[in-house]
Amino acid sequence: MQVSIETTSGLERRLTVGVPAERVDVEVDSRLQKAAKNVRLPGFRPGKVPMKVMRQRFGAGVRQEVLGEVMSQSFQEAVVQEQLRPAGQPAIEPKNLEAGRDLEYVATFEVFPDVDIAEMKGFAIEKLVSEVGDSDVDDIIEVFRKQQGSWDEVDRPAAEGDKVNIDYSGTRDGEEFEGGSAEGSDLELGSGRMIPGFEDGIVGAKAGDEKVLQLSFPEDYQNEDLRGAAVEFKVKVNSVQALTPAEMDEELFAKYGVEEGGEEQFRKEVGENMARELKNALQNKLKQQVMDALLEAHESLEVPKALVDQEIKGMRNQMFQQFGGAAGQDLDLDSLLPDEMFRDNAERRVKLGLVMAEYIGQQGLQADAAKVRELIEEISSTYQDPEEVINYYYSNQEELSSIESRVLEDQAVEKLLDGADITEKTCSYQEAISQASAQGGA
Repeated sequence: MQVSIETTSGLERRLTVGVPAERVDVEVDSRLQKAAKNVRLPGFRPGKVPMKVMRQRFGAGVRQEVLGEVMSQSFQEAVVQEQLRPAGQPAIEPKNLEAGRDLEYVATFEVFPDVDIAEMKGFAIEKLVSEVGDSDVDDIIEVFRKQQGSWDEVDRPAAEGDKVNIDYSGTRDGEEFEGGSAEGSDLELGSGRMIPGFEDGIVGAKAGDEKVLQLSFPEDYQNEDLRGAAVEFKVKVNSVQALTPAEMDEELFAKYGVEEGGEEQFRKEVGENMARELKNALQNKLKQQVMDALLEAHESLEVPKALVDQEIKGMRNQMFQQFGGAAGQDLDLDSLLPDEMFRDNAERRVKLGLVMAEYIGQQGLQADAAKVRELIEEISSTYQDPEEVINYYYSNQEELSSIESRVLEDQAVEKLLDGADITEKTCSYQEAISQASAQGGA
């Protein structure tokens, strides 16, 4: 087998591969001979069809099949021979497929980059320090009470936090515009669902009141035709409802999974859940900063387009599923969710994956079995039957590997933090949670 290699640009390589004709011909003959033992043709006894006839009837199809397999096999042999690491599938262009002549084709593909890990010393890290206080637990419980509360009509002016039922009609230059009118619409005041000024304009109105609101659409409004437009809304208030939070009783506790122990146990479990959430938030914030520093130190690293495209495809399918998409739906996802929506994040993920893999390999890190067990137990503690969840993870290799990968990544982060310049900052529970939510995923 003859192989020549050419670097076309960056990570792209072009292999020209020549395979002796004999390799193809021998395999074609072997398959035809095997097939002849079972093939049935009119005029011939079973197993007695001459090879000449076999070649005439089936030779072209078998040869096509063999050519595809030989090109795939020889490509793998060629990259091993040339010590290349392909990233993604090659684009294969046949140059010569004639029978009796050497097979020749060109394979174009990208390779994994060589990753040189930069010296990670002295990068700045701000470590948030926080804890769950009694007032934090009180605040969350109040949220739960409101979630399970009831809306009751009241005979008073509407205030922020109330729910109003309204009819409204919007006009622009005296003409109604699409989407600007509705009847019997429920609106929670302070929700920010309507354009600026609309909800504020209803505060203080009672059932039966009519209001005229002179407003303007925001300059960045999603509908281009209405951006910055001056409009008028005529609003009639049909009813005003106030929220009555649920009582702190057994019924409320049961809705959040606390069947025994009353208010004390309820507060205890809420606090424990908040503590877990806070711990994860603080860890994720710390981890995010390490990842950002790692990316900055390897900003110039070129990543294979093929891997980025694969990541984009995965992110697109994940988003589709998250928003209720179902398999088998005949939708053009590439148009609905174009590549550019995901490209920056996909490139980030691919680059981080390459750098982290190289760093983990260089450091000789392996997932700590005790930490794997600890993480699985932490996950299982939120379920009714923790032991069943633990057994599930340890009996499912794919799920266990996912946990091991998380632990391994955390160990790498801890190792990198050894060289960081860390300053601590005390913050409230809500600040820690909101910062973690705002930063998004890696």
